[in-house]
Amino acid sequence: MTDIDIRAVIKNYFLLFADPGFLPVLGLVVILVALQYRRSESLREAIFGFRRPGGVWRDTLAATLFGLAGGLVGSILIVFIGLPLTGTTSVFILLLVVAVLLMLINPRFLCLAYAGGIVSLFSIFTGWPILNVYQLLALVALLHLVESLLIFFSGHLGAVPAFFKTASGIVGGFTLQKFWPIPLVALTVAGISLSPADAGDMPHWWPLIKPGVYGGELYFSYALVAVVAGLGYGDLAIAHSPREKSRLSAYYLAIYSLVLLFLSVAAQYFRVLAPVAALFSPLGHELVIYVGKKTELVGRPFYASSSRGLKVLDVLRDSTAWAMGLRSGDILMAVNGIPVRERWELGHAVESCPGSLEIEYLAGGLVYRRSITHRGDKTRPLGILPISTGVNEGYIEVSTPGLLGGVIDSWRKKLKR
Repeated sequence: MTDIDIRAVIKNYFLLFADPGFLPVLGLVVILVALQYRRSESLREAIFGFRRPGGVWRDTLAATLFGLAGGLVGSILIVFIGLPLTGTTSVFILLLVVAVLLMLINPRFLCLAYAGGIVSLFSIFTGWPILNVYQLLALVALLHLVESLLIFFSGHLGAVPAFFKTASGIVGGFTLQKFWPIPLVALTVAGISLSPADAGDMPHWWPLIKPGVYGGELYFSYALVAVVAGLGYGDLAIAHSPREKSRLSAYYLAIYSLVLLFLSVAAQYFRVLAPVAALFSPLGHELVIYVGKKTELVGRPFYASSSRGLKVLDVLRDSTAWAMGLRSGDILMAVNGIPVRERWELGHAVESCPGSLEIEYLAGGLVYRRSITHRGDKTRPLGILPISTGVNEGYIEVSTPGLLGGVIDSWRKKLKR
């Protein structure tokens, strides 16, 4: 590479899909993503009693398309910033082993933020394994920056409704689970020279993350290589709608990513910051999770029951209720002229007129009335999951998450004494 040519990155990115060796790896990651969405679909089926035809593959296709877009953005960022991926295969195997061991403690620890931080700390204080910790931590930062963009645009899609037990009682909400396959065009060192002329005509600041174990004064030439990664996102929405919560989470995660990237770059010049950056990788990630979930637990529930009618938590797409215009957050006031406040009243009202259905509901401050022919069979279900004051089963118990959350709450209790 002789300059930062974004067009070359884009061209090489699309050439990946002509590589017969690359496609099987990408296909394997897509299959793993599909298995995760199959699990989410099973939860949805258990709630509604109806499986969406082709729902798993629609979700997988959407995630794959978003993942391809995120991979392109990530590739451009890696090359533009200058983040070469160097190191031995054994280091990356070690990262995978550490991540799997951490997953046994908690599934959310299957994340490069935790494994990368721990391995970096070992390298800084013991000299093993030999790796460029600045490069590893910057990679964590850039991957999470890409993840924040994916969460912003698609984190709310496919949210699964659920009931949560909080300090204020049992309330409605959503679990947000997203997985994306991320193909990347990344930088790698192609050669080393003592002469700057052999390294190409690059900007003086590039690469931002210096290659090699200690950076050094050598001059490097670079090539583009293919990498396939997978990103995942898990959250809950109680005090916000899924769209609002995903955008809030994206904001927090983007701040974490930019701070970690700054620390990674600064640590190259001020070595005392290296342990700070390594510690911030897992602890900053925990802080993002803690703040995000604490916001949902202390905020006013968005999907609480209403005195004006039966509040709708979720509506099954392509169902009768969906065709009549009902959406999540609306308030169902009457069915076939019968006021509804509880779930059993809804069932009674629907059964009273099996041939037709008329509903009255509140949406956006306006009252709507809709009528439709409803056969009441499983080929076209009513498709409503309402919030009822009588809900007392099938809930998820929510508590403050993680080690960092426990430490913060412990300090807060001591201060109150």
